[in-house]
Amino acid sequence: MDRRDFVEGCALGAGVLATTLGTGSWAAQATPRRYAAALLVDELGDPVKASQLKLQTNYVFHYPFEATPVFLLDLGKAAMPLSLKTKGQQDYQWPGGVGPRRSLVAFSAICAHQLVYPTRDLSFISFRKGPVLNPKTPSHGNDLIHCCADHSQYDPARGAQVLGGPAEQPLCAVLLEHDARADTLTATGTLGGELFDEFFRKYEMKLSLDVGPKARQPVAGRSTVRELERFCRNPIRC
Repeated sequence: MDRRDFVEGCALGAGVLATTLGTGSWAAQATPRRYAAALLVDELGDPVKASQLKLQTNYVFHYPFEATPVFLLDLGKAAMPLSLKTKGQQDYQWPGGVGPRRSLVAFSAICAHQLVYPTRDLSFISFRKGPVLNPKTPSHGNDLIHCCADHSQYDPARGAQVLGGPAEQPLCAVLLEHDARADTLTATGTLGGELFDEFFRKYEMKLSLDVGPKARQPVAGRSTVRELERFCRNPIRC
């Protein structure tokens, strides 16, 4: 899917992109929110090639703010458009995956229940390839995003729709554009229920220590992609 296909698909599925500077709770208007475009790059600063991403591997980058993490996944299968709802019962049309197989997706890595998120030291939320390993952990399928803090589970192939647990809405989607010629990926905005205001209020002190004054600084230009195991010292499995 090239840039033109992506834009046309979003226009058909979700309406015209809305330019929004605020980050209101639960996406009062469930339309795409445009932020500054950020090219996804590797740890050397080179553009990430979509075709070189490992299948069903948990990658992390930050967007639309310096302290807000995002999961990037190549599901290995097409993720088709889907109608979803925010906690506030606002409908939105998730456009599905991008790339040649429509298998590339990205979602905010902030759990929609208790705002759990991956840090460099610890991560209670992650994508799980295959079934959940712990037989005592409730599971609602394979290849899902699971939060060990509250056992909320999300289906990344269906717009991070809630599969089980106390979460009341899907993870906020991060919109990607795939440049077919260069095979690069660019983050351009979000769609769905944003939780950034709540996130910054809850973790203000921690973020000031971990990230410093730039925690709420918008990402612009580029964002570095790392595998979760390289980004986080202790990804929790449950």
